[in-house]
Amino acid sequence: MHVRQAITPGAAQGGQSVRSSEIDGGMSHREILSAMSGLLLGLFVAMLSSTIVATALPTILRDLHGGESAYTWIVAATLLSLTATTPLWGKLSDLVSKKLLVQLGLGTYVLGSMLAGLSQNIGELIACRVLQGVGVGGVSALGPVCVAAMATPRERGRYSGYFGLVFALGTVSGPLIGGAIADTSWLGWRWCFYVGVPFGILALVLLQKTLHLPTVKRRVKVDYPGSAVIAAAVSLLLVWVTLAGDKYPWLSWQTCAMVGGSLALFAVAVLVERRAAEPVVPLHLFRHRTVTLACLASLTVGAGMYSQTTFLGEYFQLARDKTPTLSGVYTLPMVLALGIASLLTGRLITQIGRWKIFLVLGAVCLAAGFALLGTARTETAYWQVAVSMTLSGLGIGMMMQNLVLAVQNTVPVRELGSASALVAFFRTMGGASGVSALGALLNNRVNHQVAQDLLAGRVPVAAAQSLKNSAIPDLSLIPPGVRPFIEDAFGKGVGAVFLAAAPFALLTLIAILFIKEVPMRSVASHTPTAPELPSPRCCSS
Repeated sequence: MHVRQAITPGAAQGGQSVRSSEIDGGMSHREILSAMSGLLLGLFVAMLSSTIVATALPTILRDLHGGESAYTWIVAATLLSLTATTPLWGKLSDLVSKKLLVQLGLGTYVLGSMLAGLSQNIGELIACRVLQGVGVGGVSALGPVCVAAMATPRERGRYSGYFGLVFALGTVSGPLIGGAIADTSWLGWRWCFYVGVPFGILALVLLQKTLHLPTVKRRVKVDYPGSAVIAAAVSLLLVWVTLAGDKYPWLSWQTCAMVGGSLALFAVAVLVERRAAEPVVPLHLFRHRTVTLACLASLTVGAGMYSQTTFLGEYFQLARDKTPTLSGVYTLPMVLALGIASLLTGRLITQIGRWKIFLVLGAVCLAAGFALLGTARTETAYWQVAVSMTLSGLGIGMMMQNLVLAVQNTVPVRELGSASALVAFFRTMGGASGVSALGALLNNRVNHQVAQDLLAGRVPVAAAQSLKNSAIPDLSLIPPGVRPFIEDAFGKGVGAVFLAAAPFALLTLIAILFIKEVPMRSVASHTPTAPELPSPRCCSS
């Protein structure tokens, strides 16, 4: 890949940022933004699918005659397939056309969405949600990889900020749009799946017209055994996290069997990947300290983002008795903070070429935001919750895409897809496992609080039993005299969830502090001679 740079005289002398660049065919800033339009629209509708059904689940379960276990699997199916297939999408992007792959991912998502809307029973819906997750995995993993093929590492910051903003909007807007659909009687829950189809088709058209990437011809040899074993290991681990604490205790024979089986499969995956000619997860990537630590940090970033979307919605609906639509509106401080932080830090990284300071500040903000959200209760003033959401949103915005940038700046061009997908894989796995584990904690705390109220004679046994048997209790069906105690239980439960998450944000800070910063390179190609670049002088080569 050849890069022609246009640098101002001041930039050449004073080390300022590259003002413009043309890559391969001479893509200007405007052309790159045009090429990103389809990617961003596709990412928005793809991420929308992971959370839009949350507020419509009670209606879906009633119509399709699903039980409590179906509630878990409708949510978990997409995250499971998304997480399990992300490394494969990334590896394929190093071997075949990135444009073709992202179109294939979008097409898979559109097909899964249409079939999900036509589902006649719970089994069909869960299968379609799996198909949706496969498509979402492709779109979310390949977006940053496509940008990496169009812009130099130094310039990617200004563009990655858009992905962070759209990623957040798509994820957090899900409950808001789903709530509006659920509140509109003439639409029905099936439109939670249909609503993204026309936008997905439009994104496909835009991609065909605007996305033009250089095609690197390589001999394709897909690592199917490695993909299968890794997918099985991850799926078994996430199934355990999803069901533990609900279907069986955390300390049980099921836990031993699933965790032991998952670890055994991961061990087999290591052996398979070491022998594979084109491993889906190149193990030598973990020799880069930046890659390893960025993946660990992404676990908490993913858990933080998905947990806020899930549990803040429950907080406003169940602890403060707001409608699904209003609960989405009340989370806007987090969305705006995340988007602004993502855009601004991306531009600053392009200007100064440094990125670690933003990761450090992001981890501090995330830990502080979680700690403050841990103090939230039913009676807490909204402005206090808004400040807490803003801090955590700033933290995620500063870290989510910039961790990908740091990794892309470290690895060779031929492995950009695998490395970028690896960070996305850990982020999604952190989100899936974090939501499941923290959801189990929430249920435990709510049941504990209700049990205390039962002992004190404040809550009737019938009301407590109806709460226990419901995935999401309907406050309108709970007697007015009992409702404040249920709201109080959920307020304290959600606070306990975020308080438990705060120490993990501190662990993320520790991981980031040990990352060795290498200034963003101003050239597109990079072939390091060692797993970790020894000095910033390498960046000008």
